[in-house]
Parts: sequence; C-alpha cells; structure tokens
Amino acid sequence: MLIRIRPWKEGDEMNLVKYANNKNIARNLRELFPNPYTLSDARTWIAFNKDLLPALNMAIIWENEVIGAVGIVLKEDIHRKNAEIGYWIGEPFWRKGFATKAVKMMIDYTFENYDVTRIFASTFDHNIASQKVLLKSGFKLEARLKKALFKNGRYADEIIMSLLKEDYLT
Repeated sequence: MLIRIRPWKEGDEMNLVKYANNKNIARNLRELFPNPYTLSDARTWIAFNKDLLPALNMAIIWENEVIGAVGIVLKEDIHRKNAEIGYWIGEPFWRKGFATKAVKMMIDYTFENYDVTRIFASTFDHNIASQKVLLKSGFKLEARLKKALFKNGRYADEIIMSLLKEDYLT
C-alpha cells in the first residue's frame, strides 16, 4: 500500500473530478467544496495551488493516480502557531488505511515546513471514519461543540481534535 502526497499539477484534473464528484465525499466537507464537482472546479483548484510554495494542499497519489486530497490552512494573528488539516479520499479507497497514511505524511510535512506547534481538525459528529483516521494519526479529542455545524438543513455537533508538535515528536 504505497501512497504518497505531492503538490497539485496540471494533468490531475480528470482523476480529481473522478473521485471528488461524489455526494458521499461532499456531505462530510464544508460547503465551499463543490457538489457536483466539475472539470472547471478541478482546473480552478489546481491553478490556485500550483504556485504556492511550500505547498499547502497536496494530492494523494496511489499507483500514479490522484485518489484524494490533504491540506492545511495556516491560521493568523493570535492563532498563528496553528494549522487546520483537512482531507478526503475517493470512496473506492475507504477503509484501506490510505487516509491515515496521507494524514501522517501531511503532519510530517507541516511540522517540517511551517512554524506551527498545533495541528487541529474539525469533523462532523457523524463522520466516525474521519475521527478514527485522526486518532490513528496521534490526534486527541479536544471538544464537542453542540449544534455548531449546519449543512443540508440539519444541525450537527462539531468534533475538534488536535495534535501538538511536542507530542508528535516524542
């Protein structure tokens, strides 16, 4: 199960659309993530990311095919030592350990390339699989925010998990 992460590049569009255009993916992501996910969306995403150095968002690659994405959002002001991680994996690759491996690679990359001491993630309470990925990657539960999320006409609790650099390195 050799996977890798790398910056987005032109030529990734078709596989990005192939796996991102899926309601089961979109239902666990923020509303900024398009659904349906079109070729135009893929082109915009790749154009946005291709010149960011060091990269903030990576393609997850398996057998030379894009099968998902992992990335960070660097926080600002008093939160500037924090990065929020997000990820998704194509449905055919669920429950194979790919997401956990990609998240661990992104954690290494983030702590090596950015001056952050904490990486955190936010998940919908119903997304147990994502919470398991984070726990397997060393994250700890920080909070459950009641009815903090609203998507598709429904409330959901927000689960906040984090990983401190000092804990990761030991």
